[in-house]
Amino acid sequence: MPKMTVYHGGYMPVKEPEIRIGRNTKDFGPGFYCTVIREQAIRWARRYDTKIVSVYDVRLNTKLNIKEFSTMTEEWLDFIVACRNGQPHSYDIVIGAMADDQIYSYISDFIDGSITREQFWVLAKFKYPTHQIDFCTEDALKCLEYRDYEVIQ
Repeated sequence: MPKMTVYHGGYMPVKEPEIRIGRNTKDFGPGFYCTVIREQAIRWARRYDTKIVSVYDVRLNTKLNIKEFSTMTEEWLDFIVACRNGQPHSYDIVIGAMADDQIYSYISDFIDGSITREQFWVLAKFKYPTHQIDFCTEDALKCLEYRDYEVIQ
């Protein structure tokens, strides 16, 4: 696989990424989240007082169990619902669109039965593209090579 650049937005440089299991469940479950969209990593970093975007070179190991959602599909929605409900999966890396705050509120409404699946898809049109890569296992983290970081104003 070709080498690509990915970004991680946070409050400090992350030279040695690790898998964090937080209180809140995330789109693709526990892991270390990055994106190929620099502006999105900047948005992630802006949640903090100190705004840092770490930069990595990545070459995905094709021997790993990788799940990629090229578009938002029924399978993508069901996968996010399962992960947000704490159900584990067996993938090393998961790649796909991000359910941002607005989209996640629609997912919550869908889970609660407030809206139908069809209504979710009508509401779930992105205003801008999103992308995330979840490095879910220690083997997956080995694909990341720290390059640098930048402080965001």
